[in-house]
Amino acid sequence: MIRKPHVRHSLAASLMLLGAIMIFLALETWMGTVVLFLGVLVEVVGIALKRRE
Repeated sequence: MIRKPHVRHSLAASLMLLGAIMIFLALETWMGTVVLFLGVLVEVVGIALKRRE
């Protein structure tokens, strides 16, 4: 995967921010549920990258 800690840290922070924005902007429709799920998935990937440090 990504071996440079600085790049991995920046990517993890960006993914966590993107996930939080997606969760915040999810609408109360079925499409909003999809966006909410994708936001949670992006958050999990960001957290997983952060934990590898």
